[in-house]
Amino acid sequence: MDKIVISGKRPLYGTIEVSGMKNAALPILYATILVGGKFSIENLPDVNDINLTLGIIETLGGKCVKDGACVEIDTTDIDGKVSIPVDTVKKMRASLYLLGALLGRYGYARIGYPGGCDFGVRPIDQHKKCFKTFGATVTEGDGHICVSAEQGLSGAHLFFDIVSVGATVNAILAAAKTPGVTTIENAAKEPHIVDLANFLNTCGAHISGAGTDTIKIRGEKELHGCSYDIIPDMIEAGTYMTAVAAAGGCVTIKNVIPKHLESITAKLIEAGVTVNVDDDSVEVVREPDSQLSRIMLKAIPYPGFPTDMQPQMCALLCSANGTSYITEGVWANRFRYVEELVRMGAHIVVEGKIAVIEGVSELSGAQVSAVDLRGGAAVVIAALCAKGVTVIDNISLIERGYHDIVGKLRSVGADIRKVSFPD
Repeated sequence: MDKIVISGKRPLYGTIEVSGMKNAALPILYATILVGGKFSIENLPDVNDINLTLGIIETLGGKCVKDGACVEIDTTDIDGKVSIPVDTVKKMRASLYLLGALLGRYGYARIGYPGGCDFGVRPIDQHKKCFKTFGATVTEGDGHICVSAEQGLSGAHLFFDIVSVGATVNAILAAAKTPGVTTIENAAKEPHIVDLANFLNTCGAHISGAGTDTIKIRGEKELHGCSYDIIPDMIEAGTYMTAVAAAGGCVTIKNVIPKHLESITAKLIEAGVTVNVDDDSVEVVREPDSQLSRIMLKAIPYPGFPTDMQPQMCALLCSANGTSYITEGVWANRFRYVEELVRMGAHIVVEGKIAVIEGVSELSGAQVSAVDLRGGAAVVIAALCAKGVTVIDNISLIERGYHDIVGKLRSVGADIRKVSFPD
């Protein structure tokens, strides 16, 4: 069993380069299934969810040749009726995008129910509403969901009841080749939605309004392959920004889009951290002995503070002066990681969707676990500023979304290593 071992209380100095965004790369990889053709995708992060998705493409009959951060993909001869093993789709939520991609190309898709991080109930009702609006039939049973459109799909007016990134992705995928004009209202506005639309437009699609709450799509029967660069990962960048803020030091984080980081930057500055912004980098500075200030934040859909940064910020605020409050405005059960921080000496009380964090003078190393992807990042951050040694297990969840987190943190002075222990 692999674990991450961290000896804390070491300030960080140097430079970290951010990888491509996992949450942008995944929809784009599934979009190659929809489009069909040959693609060259650059700036691809080397993380478990990406490798699982490339495996799914190959299972369907596609070809993938990976060379570092570049992958050459040929989805010309995809077979949409090949069954994907249930154990594979259970490993990540993004496998839902198979439904939109295969429905848009073949008018039929059937997959097992997806998995991913456990944030409580994660319904797929908005996905089903989307497919039905286009004229598809949705059936469920035997642990699978099936969507089919024997009479074909039609462009439609779709209004989501809640803002959903996943459902917005599936709506874009299903509509890109569907005859007529589709309007999606109350759409998600995240940068990875914009990146998916830009990718499909490069393939010949006609999508406008991505990044706003109304997206319009004129279906194009024929799309084509292309070359494309994935945008930098704002959550990876935010995680390292918060790690430097927690441990102290001065680190330049390169290959970022500063606008994507504005809500994170604002909260770090409010907490007493210095953030210097350049064209494609941010420098984070905090004197190791300086005191962090308490803050209040609420995680809401983009352009608000991202829910995927909420756990990392909680880890930082464990050492702030006074009482901080975090409200989770997206997921019902995102505070499961708090128990792990409490093991390290944090004083946190969770009341429904609100975490009340009473800052302590010092955290202590402990045996802890990554309960999900971003909760795992939170315990890494806590360990960097804790006294003593922290051992983190279940690290495969961390590796789902961070390329070489151990190597990148070690390069700026962290005492961190990945160790294999007997099961």
